[in-house]
Amino acid sequence: MSEDSAQFPPVDPVKTGIKGCCPRCGNGKLFDGLLGLKPRCASCGLDYSFADSGDGPAVFVILIVGFIIIGMVLWLQVNYGPPIWVHILIFGPLTIILSLLTLRWFKGILIAMQYRHNAREGRLSD
Repeated sequence: MSEDSAQFPPVDPVKTGIKGCCPRCGNGKLFDGLLGLKPRCASCGLDYSFADSGDGPAVFVILIVGFIIIGMVLWLQVNYGPPIWVHILIFGPLTIILSLLTLRWFKGILIAMQYRHNAREGRLSD
């Protein structure tokens, strides 16, 4: 990513990432569909080709959603002892919904942080 010469006031990466907005202007949309990125911001023209969140969002989702779901499964099992089909019926869809929602949020946050801190691929020499 080359140096950004456009002058925009700084935006909060967490708020911008959760809303799925452009990390530079905070107005244009970042996502095209559920998790795909648009090629550029419709508002300020920022090229999103620099954005590569990699597996980072998936790691956060696995750890956070997994902790929440397993905690709820254990609580339900210890307190009420329902059959396994009840767990599948409740926690299967809940896991999918929470995972997709938080994956979009974390992907937006990590891309906004990447832009804000001018993160690039690691290089041994320039």
